[in-house]
Amino acid sequence: MTKRDRQLASAIAPAGATLITWLSGVMLVVLFLGSFMVGKFDISPAQVVSVIYAGVSGGSHNLPPVVDAVIFQIRLPRVIAAMLVGAALAAAGATYQGMFRNPLVSPDILGVSAGAGLGAVLGIFLSLPVVGVQLLAFVFGLGTVFLVYVISRTVRGHDPLLVLVLAGVVMGALAGACISLLKVLADPYDQLPAITFWLLGSLTAVNLHDVASILPLILLGLVPLYLLRWRMNLMSLGDEEAQALGIDAVKIRIVFICAATLITAAAVSISGIIGWVGLMMPHIARMLVGPSFSRLLPVSIMLGGGYLLAVDDLARVMADIEVPLGILTAFLGAPFFLWLLAATRRGWQ
Repeated sequence: MTKRDRQLASAIAPAGATLITWLSGVMLVVLFLGSFMVGKFDISPAQVVSVIYAGVSGGSHNLPPVVDAVIFQIRLPRVIAAMLVGAALAAAGATYQGMFRNPLVSPDILGVSAGAGLGAVLGIFLSLPVVGVQLLAFVFGLGTVFLVYVISRTVRGHDPLLVLVLAGVVMGALAGACISLLKVLADPYDQLPAITFWLLGSLTAVNLHDVASILPLILLGLVPLYLLRWRMNLMSLGDEEAQALGIDAVKIRIVFICAATLITAAAVSISGIIGWVGLMMPHIARMLVGPSFSRLLPVSIMLGGGYLLAVDDLARVMADIEVPLGILTAFLGAPFFLWLLAATRRGWQ
């Protein structure tokens, strides 16, 4: 933990952090309800409340059936998916940033996104159904990080964290090369457009089955992150300091890597590659509530879910055709990253 982080942590009162956490939750609820009104088909707030109340209570309403279909069959899966994917990427980003002691680390540092992209591209190349494409994306994402960890454990005589990062860069580059090869070999009229669109990231085709398939995996990954939240604070001190305080740094790092990789692979499997969320949201959360992981994790989750939900709303209405989420997050994330470089330049020097 740097001197700047300690000063920031001591300057933020628990009451202030609690208030920010509640405000983040309120913001997420407002965005959740407001997203049902965003789209080509106009739906008023009163109609949203009436349909949702009828659906929850088991009653009925006097609105046209098309309103009910748009809300529950089209927008509800997409809204929930955007929240889950954004929350998962932000949680993974916060975990990796704490584990590597670097606020500029993103969830794909170990190659999980590139591996998931390779799996999805291979599924599309083999003309598999949507479920098969998602399954391959999930499996290849996990498999890539597993290979990265095996490589890092095989190479001796170097800093284990440095070797882990370098192995992730190498595997990510290799997966990217394989993706490029499959794009060259793919049918340019059918498979190539599908591959390109998937790699740009989108929630257009998401349904409730997709949401139900990733929800248990994301919850399974978030549980150990929350239960071991105080150990992350010790891990941020370094391996030697953590071990001096009775923490097995190697085992805890494995748990964090597995949990963060699981939720990232699950999210990417249905959304495609969406960058910057896992970099921006944890850093903003850290500026709001400090570096303590017990406060950072829930705020990052809520900010990530709300941010991607807002970006998805923007993607639906900003043009006649839907803009892929990966493009929008890059347009928003690049200026943020430049500001981040300027704001933290002295600290790096």
